[in-house]
Amino acid sequence: MLNLFRQPLSFVATKWQTLIRVAGDPYRPELHYMRGPGPKWRAKYQASRLNRSL
Repeated sequence: MLNLFRQPLSFVATKWQTLIRVAGDPYRPELHYMRGPGPKWRAKYQASRLNRSL
């Protein structure tokens, strides 16, 4: 009788542990995604671009 409950209970426990591990993961890549050149890059390359056009 105990054997009938062991496999489904083990499955549920494994899924629960996976859920807790994934939900507790603090890394969120969307917060670290770089969206392009920033203001320092623009300041540096905008100046050189203006000098070339003269």
